[in-house]
Amino acid sequence: MAERAALEELVKLQGERVRGLKQQKASAELIEEEVAKLLKLKAQLGPDESKQKFVLKTPKDFDIAGNFDPMIPDAECLKIMCEILSSLQIGDFLVKVNDRRILDGMFAICGVSDSKFRTICSSVDKLDKVSWEEVKNEMVGEKGLAPEVADRIGDYVQQHGGVSLVEQLLQDPKLSQNKQALEGLGDLKLLFEYLTLFGIDDKISFDLSLARGLDYYTGVIYEAVLLQTPAQAGEEPLGVGSVAAGGRYDGLVGMFDPKGRKVPCVGLSIGVERIFSIVEQRLEALEEKIRTTETQVLVASAQKKLLEERLKLVSELWDAGIKAELLYKKNPKLLNQLQYCEEAGIPLVAIIGEQELKDGVIKLRSVTSREEVDVRREDLVEEIKRRTGQPLCIC
Repeated sequence: MAERAALEELVKLQGERVRGLKQQKASAELIEEEVAKLLKLKAQLGPDESKQKFVLKTPKDFDIAGNFDPMIPDAECLKIMCEILSSLQIGDFLVKVNDRRILDGMFAICGVSDSKFRTICSSVDKLDKVSWEEVKNEMVGEKGLAPEVADRIGDYVQQHGGVSLVEQLLQDPKLSQNKQALEGLGDLKLLFEYLTLFGIDDKISFDLSLARGLDYYTGVIYEAVLLQTPAQAGEEPLGVGSVAAGGRYDGLVGMFDPKGRKVPCVGLSIGVERIFSIVEQRLEALEEKIRTTETQVLVASAQKKLLEERLKLVSELWDAGIKAELLYKKNPKLLNQLQYCEEAGIPLVAIIGEQELKDGVIKLRSVTSREEVDVRREDLVEEIKRRTGQPLCIC
C-alpha cells in the first residue's frame, strides 16, 4: 500500500508538471518528454484493484487476437478528416501520413540508438518548417548524432509521394529487411487502396518526415496542413502549423485493463483554435467584421415611446422567418442602436419613427453603406429577404 501511495503521489506531481508546462507554453519537445514520463508512471501504477472494475469492450467485428482489417478504421478517420476540413472552407489542404513502425525501422537501419529516438524524431518533425541542412545541424551539433547517420536519415526523410513511394520502399534493400518497417509499409499500401476507393487519395501524401514523437502511437500517424497560397495585399502568411492530426494507438487503452489486453484504437482531433485563427486573419485581411450573431435585422426606433411599435414589428418579422432582434431598453438612443449593429455585424436596421408610422413605411438602413430607403410596411419582409438572400415568398 505504501509503495502504491508513493507512486500515486509521483503521478500527481508529474501531472502538475505537465499542466504547468502547457500553461507556460513550453516547447513541444519538452512537453512530450514529460507526458511520456507521466504515461510511464501510470503504467507502473497499474489499476487500483480496490476500486470497481470495468470491462473494456471492442466493436463486435473486432477481435483482440487481431483477426480484423486494421486499415479500414484508419481510412475512415482520414475520410472524416477530409470531409470536415472541406466543409470548413478554409482553403486547400494536404493530409500527410506515415507509420510509427516505418520510423522505428528507418532509424534502426540508419544507426540511431534507442536512447536518441525521441530527440531525433523531434528534429525530423521540423522539416516542414526549416531546411534539411538546419535539421541536420541540429541533430549533429546539438544532439550528438554522427554525421554519416544523419546523412542516411536524410536520404529517407526528404522523400514524399503516394502509393508508388510505398512500393518503392518495399523494394529498398535495407528497409525491406526490417520487420517493423515492412509491416508498416504493407499496411500503408493497403491504406492507400482504401483511400482510393473513398476518393480522397489525391488529398493524402506519404511523407517520411512526419514524425509525431508521442510514445503511444503504434501504427499509422497523420496530420493535415493548409497549402500556402500567394499572400493577398495586406494579408500575412499563415503560420499556424497543422490543423488536424491523429493516428493509431493500440497499446494505450489496454494500460487501464487489469488483464493488459490489447485494445485496437485509432482517432483524430481537429485544431479548433488554429482554425479560428485562420478565419479571423482572413477576415481581417478582407477588412470584414467577424459576426457574433446570426441576426439579419435590428428593429430600432428614432424617437422615444415607441417600444410597443418595435415589439409589433419584430414579432411580424419573426413570424415571417426573419432573424430579427431589438434592444431591451425602453427608449434607446438611435446612435447606440446603430453602433450595436456595427459591432455585432448585423447588416440591416429597420427604423421606426413617428413620421414613418404616419406614412405607413419603415426606413431600412444598410449598416455598411449607411444608405437608407423607405419601404412600405407590407413589402418589408420581401425586401429584407431579397437583401439577405433568403427565398422569396411566391403567393
